Order: sequence, then C-alpha cells, then structure tokens
Amino acid sequence: MFVPGHRQKMIEKALGLEVDVIIFDLEDGVPVDSKVIAREQVATALGRSCEASCFVRTHCAGHCDLTKDLEAVLVDGLDGVVLPKMECASDVDWVSRKLAGDTSIVGMIESATGLVQASEIASSPGLVGLMFGAEDFAQDLGILATRAPGEMVYARSSIVVAAASAGKFAVDKVFLDVQEQEGLVEETRMARELGFVGKALIHPAQIGTVHSTFEPSADEIDYARKVVAAFEEADGQGPVAVDGKMVDPPVLGHSKRVLGIDPD
Repeated sequence: MFVPGHRQKMIEKALGLEVDVIIFDLEDGVPVDSKVIAREQVATALGRSCEASCFVRTHCAGHCDLTKDLEAVLVDGLDGVVLPKMECASDVDWVSRKLAGDTSIVGMIESATGLVQASEIASSPGLVGLMFGAEDFAQDLGILATRAPGEMVYARSSIVVAAASAGKFAVDKVFLDVQEQEGLVEETRMARELGFVGKALIHPAQIGTVHSTFEPSADEIDYARKVVAAFEEADGQGPVAVDGKMVDPPVLGHSKRVLGIDPD
C-alpha cells in the first residue's frame, strides 16, 4: 500500500495495518515543498517495529532528488526501494550500487518505452519484481484511464510475462476508486488470472478485498488436494484423472502452489 511520506497520520495508521508491504512515497504523492519533511518522517518510520515489509518509492533514475531520497532512507528497517518510471536496465544497476546489503528493488513500468524494455529491465540482477503504473502509462499513450477492470490488459499481461521470463514477480496497478468495491474485486480477479502475485493499494479499505480475492477459494483448495492425491496414487506418473477429467503434470504444479507446497 502506498503511503504519502509527508502525511504523518497516514504513516502511523499504515504501520498497524495488515498489509504485506508498505510503500512510503517520496515521489508523486508528495508536494514539492514537502519533500524534506517526507524524507525525515519516512526515515523515522523505517526504524519502528512493523509486521509488514517496508519499501520506499523514490524519485526516478536521473532525477535530481533521487540521491537525496536514498541518502535519507538508507537506514535500518528499509527492506526495499520502488523505482518509478523505469525505462532501461542501467537504472537498476546504478541504484543497486547505492543500496546496502540485500535491499530489494521493484521497478515500475509507466511508459511505452518501459514496457518495450520490460524484459531487459526484469533481467537486472538487483531487481526482484515489476509493478505497473497505469496512470503515467496512460498519459504517455495520450489516453484516459477508464477504470474499467479489463483495461490495459495487453500492457498488464506483458509485464507479467516479462517478470516471469526473468523469474521475478509482478504487482498490478492501483485501483483509484476507493468506494467501488465490486470493481476492485473484478479487477483484482483479472490480475490474479493474468499472473500477478499482488496488487498496489492506496487505501486501507481495499486491503481485505484484495487479500480475499487473491486467496484460493474453498473449491480451489479442494480440487488442488484431489490433484495432488491423484498424482501421489499414480506414483508421480501423469496424466491422471480427477473428477472425470484428464489432468497433466503442469496442473500438479499449480495445485501445489495453491496448497503452499513447493512445486519442485
């Protein structure tokens, strides 16, 4: 979940939320005249105990404020950096050299150039995943983001494929209408079907909806158990029959992931 670095009340609330990752924002979510206080508040927040992983969205590579951001947040408690507006792999290399230890980098794809270069960016050794920034991407294409759950499916799918080709994960775009839970469910369901492992959020009210939509249903868990059991009975030989249908080994791998079992 993105949290503006200059909003102390939001920072305090975010530290107690049941989210997987908090992304303290120093970039677009912070007014120019609040950058300094945002860096100070985020640096302080990173030093506090928190169940979630703590990342910081810095300014993009080449921006005059990126060095200031990194110098401010390279403290104990920083788990990773979200690097916006990525357009080439060298951006990752430069930031990796500035980071200490095993701090992770997630790259945001937010332009046509970034999308074309997504596979190369994803292959960067310092990168752990990609995230889609739909608003800037739409602006780069000269179109208006419609909020329709199925919009930009080509770009979203391409980012998943680019990430998967490099063994990295992909996180889907934010859903800006915080009052529209039905639309959030539909878009999150599509994100899961496309292969995203998570979704970026902007409001605490979205947390439960996204978590529950990404979690496998009771029927999916039951079917996965049947698949695993069938292959065990067949001593690893496939395909096997499950509920009257033939199931190939790739389905076994998916079923194991649903159950939290290492596919290998």
